[in-house]
Amino acid sequence: MKKFDDVNLYQYEEELEDSGIKYIAGVDEVGRGPLAGPVVVAAVIMPIDFRLKGINDSKKLSEKKRNELYKTINHEALAISVAFVDEKTIDEINIYEATKKGMLEAVEKLKIKPEHVLIDAMPLNELSIPHTSIIHGDALSASIGAASVIAKVTRDTFMEKMDFKYPNYGFKNHKGYCTKEHLEALEKYGPCEIHRKSFSPVAKYYTKQLQIDFDNLDN
Repeated sequence: MKKFDDVNLYQYEEELEDSGIKYIAGVDEVGRGPLAGPVVVAAVIMPIDFRLKGINDSKKLSEKKRNELYKTINHEALAISVAFVDEKTIDEINIYEATKKGMLEAVEKLKIKPEHVLIDAMPLNELSIPHTSIIHGDALSASIGAASVIAKVTRDTFMEKMDFKYPNYGFKNHKGYCTKEHLEALEKYGPCEIHRKSFSPVAKYYTKQLQIDFDNLDN
């Protein structure tokens, strides 16, 4: 397993700053894997002289630490934007393309146009702004890490709201990911409106329904 403990999380930012670049955006997504809900993308531009302590891949942080960082980032950032790509779009164009769509939208929505964009893993050839795609970027770049925190807290909050709307599925606990609790709820209640129809094991319920409808046509 690759270790990032001793990594300078500002190495990419400092190289860009040394070349005279002032506005650097970090971009990351949360929610590619869940069976339900949107994929959420955040883009964040932090001040070049600001150093954020404790930033890392949001999934590795405690909820308390994420929420603390979320408040700090919102207070200190020069610009933040968030893009939601819903489950219907994910089903239509697939999760890879949906993530790319969200990233491009998040960058476009920033109130300050970045001079360079640091992206977690995803190549964005469509982006006209100079950019760098970094594997494990949320653990290697503070700007991407900041975007990861914004995206994670935003999506978690959304899924907690969905728990009130669809109380049978336990969304507040698993946030739509494929857990035992979620699978048991699917088995008992079937999918709800925010489930991703193209994702296994959700897809089997729609296949089953299509078969029922087809059988009824023969009767």
